[in-house]
This record gives sequence, C-alpha cells and structure tokens, in this order.
Amino acid sequence: MDVDLAQLRTLVAVVDEGSLDAAARRLHVTPSAVSQRLRALEVAAGRVLVHRGRPATVTPAGEPVLRLARQVGLLVADTDRRLDPDGAAAPVVPIAVNADSLATWALPALAPLAGDVLLDLHSADQADTSALLRAGTVMGAVTSDAEPVAGCRATPLGTMRYLPCAAPAFAERWFPDGPDAGALLRAPVVVFDRRDDLQHAYLRRHLTSTAEVPVHYVPASADFGAAVALGFGWGMLPEQQLATAGGAVAPFDPGGAVDVALHWQQWRLESEPLDRVAAALVGAARTALRPPG
Repeated sequence: MDVDLAQLRTLVAVVDEGSLDAAARRLHVTPSAVSQRLRALEVAAGRVLVHRGRPATVTPAGEPVLRLARQVGLLVADTDRRLDPDGAAAPVVPIAVNADSLATWALPALAPLAGDVLLDLHSADQADTSALLRAGTVMGAVTSDAEPVAGCRATPLGTMRYLPCAAPAFAERWFPDGPDAGALLRAPVVVFDRRDDLQHAYLRRHLTSTAEVPVHYVPASADFGAAVALGFGWGMLPEQQLATAGGAVAPFDPGGAVDVALHWQQWRLESEPLDRVAAALVGAARTALRPPG
C-alpha cells in the first residue's frame, strides 16, 4: 500500500472530528481536498476505510489503517520534538479509561502531564475500552481485558472493588430485613448502561432470573453515584467513591463485593509521551487499587 503522510493525517482527522467538513477545518484545507485524500488512500488500500455517515466512522477494513496512521503520526511528532524541543507542538495522546477510574483515581494521576501532553480521553465501560484500542481510536486503554490486543502489550494494574450501596432511607425502605431474594426482586437498581453487568452479576447470586427487576439507566459515573445517593435505586459503587460520599450512601451487603481486575494496554511502539502516560497510570494504580490477584 503506497500512502503519504497527508492521507494518513486526513484519515485520523475525519475519524476524530466525525465529518469531512470538520476535518477540513482542522487541517486548514478544503472539504474537497479532504475527500480527495481520503479517496486516494482508499484506492491505495483497495478498501472502503470510512463510513460517510453522521458521524463518519472507521470501517473494519479501515481499523488497521487508522492504527498505522496514528502510529506514524506519533513517530513524526516524536521526531519533531527531538529536532526542535522548544518549537514542536505538544503531542496528542488518545487513551481510553473506564468511567469509574476516570471519576476516581485516573485524572489526578494524569494531571502532572497536562502541561506537556495533550490528552484525548475516551470514557467507556472497562469491558469496552479495549475495543477502542483494537479499532485504532486510542493508543492505550485501561481495560478489564487481560489478553493483549494484537500489536499491544498488557500490564496488570490491580483490582477495583465494587460494593452494593444505597442511600440510608432507600435501604430502610426496601431492605428492612436485609437484601433477600424477594427484596432484591422488587427494589429498583441503578445501572450505568445496557452493557454494564456489575449490578446483574450481584443479582445473579441471589435470583434465578433478573428480568423483572426494575432498572434506572444513568450512563455517567458522577451522575450514577448521585442517582444512588438520591434514592433512585441501589447500585454497585467503587470503594474509592465511598471515601468521598460523606455518608450519603453506604454498603448494605459488605460481603457482596464484585471485584474487577484492570489492565493497562498500549501499542508496542517506542514513544516517550505514551510511555509517560503509561507510567503515570501504572504508578497511581499501585496505591489506588487493590494489588493484582
């Protein structure tokens, strides 16, 4: 496949910005130039690389080309900084972090890098972040997947423990005799989104079927915790979040913890900015999480 740097940069811009027009503004060229570059890259690859929808998304055939484009861009940026340390632009490092880590320990870990590295953060469930790595959307990911994505290396971070929690008034109303099967079948539960299995993993320990359990969906970590504190329902909260809850929520079944092992995965590529991000996250995880099992 014979490609040039402008074509690869165009692919990255289209996927990141979500449209050819927005990519043109980012690259300071016309939409026609973006379309021509993208088409030339697709001709060289012999495949359609981008779905021209709203937003524009990479196709399965385009995923390895997108990874190539990001890797080449990272290497070029590293070389620019070595040639001109003072004049080179700050590197952009796209990473995916599961929402609960982002809401608790990951942002403080990354804060010292904010003056030297531009972070493009993607938040998703820990079971989904590796898909962003596989698609070439990000260069590294905090994920529950221990098996390295092709072309990546994996480092255990530790275990995030989740506890079934509720507001005191909610627990008094719905669990006066404890969380028995009958109570859990009737009590509303807060779930992050339809891919979040933490609450149902707990319920399956007590119920033969979870189909009839009433569910509120709240797809944001801070809002999820707020919904539990406000009494919408009970939910599985990371123990790190309980430390700042101020008594608004409390575990109603301390023995019902669900542990999720987290890993850091990143491209097998020599890159000082990416390695700095990895070191910051791995170092912080050693104190924020339970040791790897």
